[in-house]
Amino acid sequence: MLSRRIIVCLDVAGGRVVKGVQFESLRDVGDPVALAERYEGEGADEIVFLDISASAEARATLLDVARRTAERLFIPLTIGGGVRTADDVGRALRAGADKVSINSAAIDRPEVLTESADRFGAQCVVASIDARRESRGWRVYSHGGRTATALEPVAWAGECVSRGAGEILLTSIDRDGARSGYDLELTRAVASAVDVPVIASGGAGSAAHVREVFVDGHADAALVAGILHDGVTTVRALKGLLADAGLLVRNVA
Repeated sequence: MLSRRIIVCLDVAGGRVVKGVQFESLRDVGDPVALAERYEGEGADEIVFLDISASAEARATLLDVARRTAERLFIPLTIGGGVRTADDVGRALRAGADKVSINSAAIDRPEVLTESADRFGAQCVVASIDARRESRGWRVYSHGGRTATALEPVAWAGECVSRGAGEILLTSIDRDGARSGYDLELTRAVASAVDVPVIASGGAGSAAHVREVFVDGHADAALVAGILHDGVTTVRALKGLLADAGLLVRNVA
């Protein structure tokens, strides 16, 4: 069995890391380069930078931050937010990213996944899916969780993979920042429907929640943010508890 990954997410706006609840009420939590180095030192398997601003100027700032971060990191770095074309993917990769996350652009024009995978390899292409629970299931949202689409996340994840995505980053908008646990039903449904790794995002409040999403949600990786930024726990502590529970993780010491 492959090791389960702990991935630290850094939402970046204006060159700073911010955190909110359900994609709103953002607060400043620090410098992205320093935080990425700190989390790598604690044993994080990967770092994700998500540009949550809408301006091209802020996006250029993120690429500069990525360059400075990539010079210091030895673990994989993913960049997402505002990626619209395969050329954008190329720019992010040249800035030092190992993988690039695509969300709204894939909804507007799914061919971008295939074009990016054909040029750079499926291992570089992460399809990011933001979903909100409804009475009869879930609905995919675009543009930072603000715009409802006609897409259902399980079917959409399958299409993303068929078009070239090598990984799915699945975020529960309802659970984002709430620290009430991941949406296990959603994660399990998507993980069971695709044959690429699924990263669960939204809801981590404790090591127990992370263990649950691996065991009951069938996730391959767990995205963690707020509980690390606020000092509730550390990557090292999370991995220690996961190892004690019998899960295979890297860099436990």
